[in-house]
Amino acid sequence: MDNLPSKIVLFDGVCNFCNSTISFMIKRDKKKIFRYTPLQSKIAQHLLKKHNLLDEGIDSIIYIKNGEAFVKSSAALLMCKQLSGLWPVFYSLIVIPRVIRDFFYDIIARNRYRWFGKRDACMVPTAEVKELFLE
Repeated sequence: MDNLPSKIVLFDGVCNFCNSTISFMIKRDKKKIFRYTPLQSKIAQHLLKKHNLLDEGIDSIIYIKNGEAFVKSSAALLMCKQLSGLWPVFYSLIVIPRVIRDFFYDIIARNRYRWFGKRDACMVPTAEVKELFLE
């Protein structure tokens, strides 16, 4: 598991909002730089342990970039920076102190199942994007 891609996104595989976010990212990742895996996967569990993030649970999207882990709003903003279109503009919000950004991130994270719903199992990627997912 040490020969992993340099940009990995860990997400809650049973969260409808999280799955929609990943679909959104795939459409805007024109260079196909990201690889994805649900937090429920063995690879994600390995990465969480490696980066001492097991306590993050499934309340955060996690972005592993070149061996460094980013969580919550920092992860989201760093990922926006890599997307096509106007999305990199959102990276400018990084100047807002993390405690403030994460406060709003946590509100969405705590309510995501209630607001957007939950699946019984992790999403199964379509054949056209399967290559972007780690197993």
